[in-house]
Amino acid sequence: MPTYLKQTAGAFVKYEAPMGYSRDEVTVVAGQNLTAGTVVGRIAASGKIKAWDPAATDGSETAIGVMAADADATNGDVQSVIVARHAIVVDSDALVWVGAPTQAQKDAAVASLAAAGILARNTA
Repeated sequence: MPTYLKQTAGAFVKYEAPMGYSRDEVTVVAGQNLTAGTVVGRIAASGKIKAWDPAATDGSETAIGVMAADADATNGDVQSVIVARHAIVVDSDALVWVGAPTQAQKDAAVASLAAAGILARNTA
């Protein structure tokens, strides 16, 4: 198993399925420096991951997962891992949102994550 798949998701994951079922190996596109807990989307043309962007038109406007580890792709594509299914994470305000999405945009992203089986739960 590659080293990056063994990294922990940190405090933002409250539950995930055993045996790595909740996680997917991904390629983070160059120019991104993402931290664990960042909501991400997938670029349709390449299948690569980047920060979720509600204004995008390349596929990354749909939230498909949450970074499970830091991934510095500033100087080129890097391999990493996301929480992609069957998981419970902290409430949406504790996730990492790149840019300044509105509450309505965050709510739409959380709904997309829920459709993938990633539930944002308030831990208070």
